[in-house]
Amino acid sequence: MSFRKVVRQSKFRHVFGQPVKTDQCYDDIRVSRVTWDSTFCAVNPSFVAIIVEASGGGAFLVLPLHKTGRIDKSYPTVCGHTGPVLDIDWCPHNDHVIASGSEDCTVMVWQIPENGLSQPLTEPVVVLEGHSKRVGIVTWHPTARNVLLSAGCDNVVLIWNVGTAEELYRLDGLHPDLIYSVSWSRDGSRFCTACKDKSVRVIDPRRGTVVAEKERAHEGARPMRAIFLADGKIFTTGFSRMSERQLALWDTENLEEPMGLQELDSSNGALLPFYDPDTNVVYVCGKGDSSIRYFEITEEPPYIHFLNTFTSKEPQRGMGWMPKRGLDVSKCEIARWAWGHGEGGPPDPSKTFHDPPCSPGRFYKLHERKCEPIIMTVPRK
Repeated sequence: MSFRKVVRQSKFRHVFGQPVKTDQCYDDIRVSRVTWDSTFCAVNPSFVAIIVEASGGGAFLVLPLHKTGRIDKSYPTVCGHTGPVLDIDWCPHNDHVIASGSEDCTVMVWQIPENGLSQPLTEPVVVLEGHSKRVGIVTWHPTARNVLLSAGCDNVVLIWNVGTAEELYRLDGLHPDLIYSVSWSRDGSRFCTACKDKSVRVIDPRRGTVVAEKERAHEGARPMRAIFLADGKIFTTGFSRMSERQLALWDTENLEEPMGLQELDSSNGALLPFYDPDTNVVYVCGKGDSSIRYFEITEEPPYIHFLNTFTSKEPQRGMGWMPKRGLDVSKCEIARWAWGHGEGGPPDPSKTFHDPPCSPGRFYKLHERKCEPIIMTVPRK
């Protein structure tokens, strides 16, 4: 048997994580202690936003990416909420607009000045009021401007027109219990949710109907997450009946049985999945873990292929994921042809050993008192 048949061929089998140097971290940040399974961090090519501890309300920091080192305790925050902030999300169409959901039952949309904050920001551009309980999830529509989804502990999903501050759709009665996660499909025509009743649902927001539903996607009682992949499949993380952490891949056309199911370990932190559609790699970060595992999703069984684990000493409180357009430009150009997306013929063989490594992603890992960027790299042959 040849060696090629023994080892599965993959461009990403040797992806590895590299923490940046200490002076490139964001130090002395009091990360929020609320017991909500949110990422607590949102990143775009201009800013990193981190939910922090705040007395008398809710606040989050917005730091320009270059402002590394020790962050002064008096550094201004976004602090208009009257209750702790539970989730934040940058607008994909405008790097200066961020939405926040809070325990005060409101969603607020903020305009961040060009160079970051010079004084505390207390006045949002828009306040969206429609939930009767705390708002734990906010996520922007991937393709339509000014469309924002929010999900609250009242089990209601609201889709807003941020420009006019009005409800576009109110999806009530589709979830009998707390909603753990919401993820838009690539084109934004549908979204999937993971609910405390252990069901994963695919919902058409225009019709307000459940298109597909899988009951007991994971048997365990602890929180699940579900995300849409580029090809329309759904990737979920959850717990087995024996409290072992699981990953599963589902075909929305047939949710009877998972396409792939893997058990990881018996730790109790919720698993947060991050997906890179360009490389079809899913990164799984456990709350309170000190590792990031990554898996390649392929067309052939067993569909979910373990690639590697990035391990560090410190446990993570939350995690931010940089969109592709925020990565190093020169490395992304190389990555395009290295991953088969290039144009104009094959690469010059004479340059193969001299090019820098491709960079498929960057994480912003929250510790108790700091935020540490981790660069994911594909080494050259």
